[in-house]
Amino acid sequence: MPTPTELRLKRAERLLEISFDDGARFSLPAEYLRVESPSAQVQGHGPGQKQIVAGRRAVGILSMEPVGHYAVRLVFDDLHDSGIYTWDYLHQLGREQAGRWADYEAQLAARGLSRDPPPRR
Repeated sequence: MPTPTELRLKRAERLLEISFDDGARFSLPAEYLRVESPSAQVQGHGPGQKQIVAGRRAVGILSMEPVGHYAVRLVFDDLHDSGIYTWDYLHQLGREQAGRWADYEAQLAARGLSRDPPPRR
């Protein structure tokens, strides 16, 4: 399992930058991390239960909290905080970012949903 050598939260850019001991480096947008949260709320409890999370284009990360020596918990400004991002999962998200993002956008389009939050009344 790859281990991070650096983990940097860039709040203004809404990015999590992560470098691993295998040489991999990823810049992961907060929106991407939020819609791919490993929480049961997003992933469900079994195959085929993943929820499509729309309207998170402007989401940011408020904080990162270490979970042992194997993961980090991200707290988003939409108050989602139940996902535990293991080092392996973050590495996977980095490796698969282009494909996962294209799939996410296709699923939004198929459902008539948007990355933008709904207008305020």
